[in-house]
Amino acid sequence: MQMQGVRCLPLPSNPDRDLLTIPTNSNPVPTRQRAPRALTIDAGEETPESRIGRLIHEHPVVIFARPGCCMCHVMKQLLAAVGSHPSVIEVEEGEIRVFASTGLPALFVGGTPVGGIEGLMGLHLSGRLVPRLRELGVM
Repeated sequence: MQMQGVRCLPLPSNPDRDLLTIPTNSNPVPTRQRAPRALTIDAGEETPESRIGRLIHEHPVVIFARPGCCMCHVMKQLLAAVGSHPSVIEVEEGEIRVFASTGLPALFVGGTPVGGIEGLMGLHLSGRLVPRLRELGVM
């Protein structure tokens, strides 16, 4: 089905069923914009600690997790339900030791460690999650 101003593309995972809808009109819907942050490309000699610190600084809401972590998916879904879409970074084997004291998955909001799923749920149930996300401009 083709609608005016919208182009539907099949997704590679299931080209017969799933469609990716891309608006093609020249007047995009205005969204709240944040000041752009400079992203850097990993330097060859960057330590795991400095890479993690840099990523925390570059992303206002970020989840660090092991590949295939189901709790990371739950955290991402909760944040999406309140209108925020976090960056999810799969931690490489050499970087897991950086999170030895906090564990994985680890959520950082505005550079502040929140913790895992328990920390996120506590922040949400206390009513402090949404105001903090609005303060950062990520909702």
